[in-house]
Amino acid sequence: MSQPSEKEKDREDRDVTSLKSHESDLETSSGPGLQRHAPLRNGGPVGLLLGYIVYAHICDILNRMLTVMQSLYGECEFYFASIKVLTITGLIILGIILDLGGGPDHDRIGFRFWKNPGPFVQADEVPGATGRFLGWWLVMTQAAFSYIGTEVVALAAGEAKNPRKNLPKAIKRVYIRILLFYIGGTFIIGLLVPSNDPGLNLTVQDAAASPFVIAIKRSGIKGLPSLINACLLTSAWSAASSDTYISSRALYALAISGNAPKFMKYTTKRGLPLFTVIISGSVGLLAYMATSAGAGRVFGWFVNMTSIAGLMGWFGISFTYLRFYAGLKAQGISRDTLPYRAPFQPYAAWYTVISTLVVCFFSGISVFLKGQWNTATFVTNYLPFALFPVFYFGARYLLYKQPMIAPRDMDFLSGLDKIIEATYDEEPPRNFIERFWQWLM
Repeated sequence: MSQPSEKEKDREDRDVTSLKSHESDLETSSGPGLQRHAPLRNGGPVGLLLGYIVYAHICDILNRMLTVMQSLYGECEFYFASIKVLTITGLIILGIILDLGGGPDHDRIGFRFWKNPGPFVQADEVPGATGRFLGWWLVMTQAAFSYIGTEVVALAAGEAKNPRKNLPKAIKRVYIRILLFYIGGTFIIGLLVPSNDPGLNLTVQDAAASPFVIAIKRSGIKGLPSLINACLLTSAWSAASSDTYISSRALYALAISGNAPKFMKYTTKRGLPLFTVIISGSVGLLAYMATSAGAGRVFGWFVNMTSIAGLMGWFGISFTYLRFYAGLKAQGISRDTLPYRAPFQPYAAWYTVISTLVVCFFSGISVFLKGQWNTATFVTNYLPFALFPVFYFGARYLLYKQPMIAPRDMDFLSGLDKIIEATYDEEPPRNFIERFWQWLM
């Protein structure tokens, strides 16, 4: 089998980097918890941190269970990923310096804001520990929004070169980067910004509502907030690119399997599913609702809907894995034959199934508190949750009348020969810098 050329190796390195870039995406790794305001304001620094830790475990499980870019997309994400990783790394280092009194004001913050206003925020009119627990629980949906999309690391591997080698490498590094960028960034923000800071209020409409920018302004650093805002916009553009890629490929896959209109199967000569990209991108026009309803309110609606839809997607991934696990067991196929074996299975998959359902079921709990009823919040939280089983069971049992495939009848071998034939050993990093950059990215 011929080895790839140097040019192909360079392109492959960028493809692999694109698999890993999404978990370092400031639009998602920072998410509403670090870029926005509500989670820290509602849950407090410890409540926000605990919410992120819960989803860190779930995202790691999801990436370890999944198996499965276009070249141009991989090229773009390589450069975007470099900017995002360097920015979030720089912000974490800067946050540590500011917390220890290294800013222009030389104010040593430490854990001051964990004492006053406190590590948790009391839910409205709910006293005691119950109120603090509800304050933390209100963070869960918003924290989920930050993690939605981390599964792209595994989903995109199907279009990367040498997937049987690159997929295990990408997934094994996911958890440490989630720990560094997501949990580390959230921890730093909880130290630097009090949960009652006026800048966290939803009435703040500009990008200065990012807790990182608030922390920098509080320390008295001039000019840097504008640079950070520019990096956040770059990250948001990259996140939109990632989301358009994933949603368009999902629609295309539905069309190929006969579960979406046939015209969505059309692709250009380069393999681009043109109509699904247009449809996916058109959804972004809903953002213009902000011109009448207010940016903060519309953003909250989108956070609710995408979080619940994403959590139901995680539920589907986990349920599918449980079926996959049962199929391997029924056919006597050892998981040792797989290029990567997810640990703690099937218990980790069951943990994800149960936790996603619980979070979705109680996601709109705030509207049931005294005097807190809001129809828009209720609908945006529970409509995606209700539509998921309606669409699934309606399509499977009423429209297509397709029963569940028995585990012993599942097909695990079709197309496997071609994948194995395209597998080859890669050259290891040549020096420390290459090893470090490969680990970081």
